[in-house]
Amino acid sequence: MPNFMILVLGELKRMIEYNIAAASIVVALIWIGVLYLTEIEDISLIFPLLLFIDTTSMAILMVGVTIFFEKQEGSLRAIMVSPINKTDYLFAKIVVTIFASIITLVLLYSYAALFRSITLNFFSLLGSVILIALFHSLIGFILSYYSKDFTTLLMNMFVYLLVFMLPTLFEHLKIVQNDLIGKLLYIAPTKAALTLLYASSGTTGGEDLIYALIYLVIGSIILFVFTLKQFDSFAAREGGI
Repeated sequence: MPNFMILVLGELKRMIEYNIAAASIVVALIWIGVLYLTEIEDISLIFPLLLFIDTTSMAILMVGVTIFFEKQEGSLRAIMVSPINKTDYLFAKIVVTIFASIITLVLLYSYAALFRSITLNFFSLLGSVILIALFHSLIGFILSYYSKDFTTLLMNMFVYLLVFMLPTLFEHLKIVQNDLIGKLLYIAPTKAALTLLYASSGTTGGEDLIYALIYLVIGSIILFVFTLKQFDSFAAREGGI
């Protein structure tokens, strides 16, 4: 546990030094700007959409950024020969990523509660954001494993968002209305993420909520096991060992 806390504090320090934390706050302020420009008084219907876009994309990006900064510093090489538990190392990054997503939620919800009308349950949103950030931080690890540099990571992230996020958004916004596509989207993790976020509004049916929870929980377990197994080979390759 002491080593884990040291790793978490180290991740927080690294986020500040690399201006990752500042960038995350700037993005949150951009979302607040979007809410400010929105003429709708009750923003309960669009609020989950902003969280959906932020939590899925920023979780992937933040994990990738910290990993590639560590690669440049040679930290991955040190990890391979240090007594640090790789499970603690991975969890530290995940916890910090989730923490950043929670900060965004708090900032957006505070603005909405003070200056607009919102009927969404905060704690339901909090649980959703934690689970979605967990899942997509693991996606961030896997994309980083198969990216030779940061530019490649961004391209891989773009492909992920193009394949999974945009169709989910188009189907939700009724831009695409097709029963077959609607059913196929249940394969996408982004569908589960968006469904879970809208559960806080009471518009999600019981079966859909159960589907979203099972998908993201079991999916996170599978992704973590895979991430853990592949970490040694990734660290050895990128660390030059």
